[in-house]
Amino acid sequence: MVLFTRYVNAQFEPNGSVYFSESPMSSTASTVAEVRPFPNAKAPAVEAPVEPQGPAEAIPPPAKRKRSARTFLLPVIGAALLAGAGWYGYDYWTDGRFLVSTDDAYVQADMAFVSPKISGYVSAVKVTENQHDKAGDPLAVVDDGDDRIAVDQTEAQIATQGKTLERIDAQVEAAQASLQQAEAQKTAAKAAADNAARVVNRTGQLLKTHVATQAQLDDAQTAVEQADAALAGADAQIAAATANIGVLKAQRAEAASTLATLRLTKQKAERDLSFTVLKAPYDGVIGNLSVEQGDLVNPGQKLAVVVPMNKLYIVANFKETQLARLVPGEKVKISVDAMNGQDFEGTVSSLAPASGAVFSLLPPENATGNFTKVVQRVPVRIDVPADALKSGRLRAGPPRT
Repeated sequence: MVLFTRYVNAQFEPNGSVYFSESPMSSTASTVAEVRPFPNAKAPAVEAPVEPQGPAEAIPPPAKRKRSARTFLLPVIGAALLAGAGWYGYDYWTDGRFLVSTDDAYVQADMAFVSPKISGYVSAVKVTENQHDKAGDPLAVVDDGDDRIAVDQTEAQIATQGKTLERIDAQVEAAQASLQQAEAQKTAAKAAADNAARVVNRTGQLLKTHVATQAQLDDAQTAVEQADAALAGADAQIAAATANIGVLKAQRAEAASTLATLRLTKQKAERDLSFTVLKAPYDGVIGNLSVEQGDLVNPGQKLAVVVPMNKLYIVANFKETQLARLVPGEKVKISVDAMNGQDFEGTVSSLAPASGAVFSLLPPENATGNFTKVVQRVPVRIDVPADALKSGRLRAGPPRT
């Protein structure tokens, strides 16, 4: 007998079994009822009947949809963009195409490097880093003991040489008196020689008349010779006195020259003494201070830098293709980051005589090897207006536009 089992009319029992009633597959076949448990079956939860809550509430009609803000903003933004594009195009056509600009620009200053001229130990430092100073203000002091000794020594030598000049002047006066005395003696000797000559003549005449003797004539001739010798001696004394005066005058000139040399030596010593105090050459700000009290400094050693904040200028490196209309006197619009983007107007002062490559350590030599054209840049100096300098916000070094 063939059995066909068909599960219909399923019923769940509390113990988890399921009972089905079978339905016959055929009218001729006999059927046998068989009850089997459904695997892993669980009794369904019995839900409580839902009681009616009353009449259903009326559903409100849908609210009318508001118009989006985007509908208003998009046309406004489009119109603003169109107006901006038109304004930019007009500005470019009227001004922009005639302008040149560069970001390769820097603020520079003709700074002074403070260096000693003499060697010595630093006895005091009068300034601090970033301090504002005036022209002539002391920055540092070097020990001046040796230089003061040199000045005192030179003054003593000058005093001694002055006494030497006084002595020589006195000797010259004495020599001139000796010369006058020699001249007077010459006059007396000449008078005696003339008298002796006249006595010889008279004695000769008297000897002819036998009034005088030969001995008297000989005595008269001897007197003449003595007078001539005295006259020659007077001439020699005059020459000696004159020569002595010349020697004394030469000695005085030598002493005067020595005195002038000593005075120059004193001036040098005083200059060296003044160099012991390092002073600011002009108004500015102290930077890169690298000296302390007690340091041993040498000539030429860099101790500090003085930056003149009222003499800053800008060097802009324009391309050679931008120099057609750049001439001294042209106005320049400058934008500075340090001034919160504030613009100010500068003036072109001058153009460099050559590009930066020419002044480099190794300038290019295009006559050798392959050639590749590179646009060169030429430095252009731009003066900064006084009001921008007075703001105190410009510093040497940072780039400008």
